[in-house]
Amino acid sequence: MIPFIASFQSAFHFFVQGGFFMFLLLLCSVTSIAVIFLRGSALRRETVMPPFIENSIEELLPSGDQAAIVRLSKMVKGDPSPLGRIIQVGLQHLQWPKSENIEAVQTRARHEIVRMERGLVILEIIVGIAPLLGLLGAVSGLVTVFANLGDSATVTDPRGIAKGISEALSTTVVGMAVAIPTLIAYSYFSKKVEEMAAEMESLVADLLAKCYFHKQKRLAQHRSNEAPRDDFDEMI
Repeated sequence: MIPFIASFQSAFHFFVQGGFFMFLLLLCSVTSIAVIFLRGSALRRETVMPPFIENSIEELLPSGDQAAIVRLSKMVKGDPSPLGRIIQVGLQHLQWPKSENIEAVQTRARHEIVRMERGLVILEIIVGIAPLLGLLGAVSGLVTVFANLGDSATVTDPRGIAKGISEALSTTVVGMAVAIPTLIAYSYFSKKVEEMAAEMESLVADLLAKCYFHKQKRLAQHRSNEAPRDDFDEMI
């Protein structure tokens, strides 16, 4: 128990000696940890792309089975996942031309990706300002140390000067310690969002291709049946 108290007192003294900028860095650290925890929970694959929806799309055959499409529509209705909401938009507008449906799906997909990236801008800001706050705290501390040294012309103990400089540089260490893990988390989440967005785009494209397969096939047959009649009319 006593070693724990001593360690706590040492850490507390380390932060206190950093001054005002150290508390700003501590706030950045707490914010970064909270955002990392929340984004890590929200960007789980099973949360963004539920396996049962993926399996349903992959098992759907381009056979014009309306019952399977209706089951998939009921499955994604009210589903809170980004993939479920995107698919719901596509299934709701199957009566539209394919090009217009794709535009509606893309609009919804962009909205969902923005929601998935929510909070990442906070990590990006912390990555930028944490080292600067550490550097600013170090410069501020050095200014104080050298100002006191200038006021006391009789100072001959270099240990006091070294201690003051080390205390001033402590904010730089903390600033780097906050920025590096935050940068790692930001890069990881950004790449994860990009990968899942590409996978969702592939799944939705596959779904729309299957849903519009027979409609396009019937349209091609209708055009082929009309072609001889048009040629005959021209001959008359």
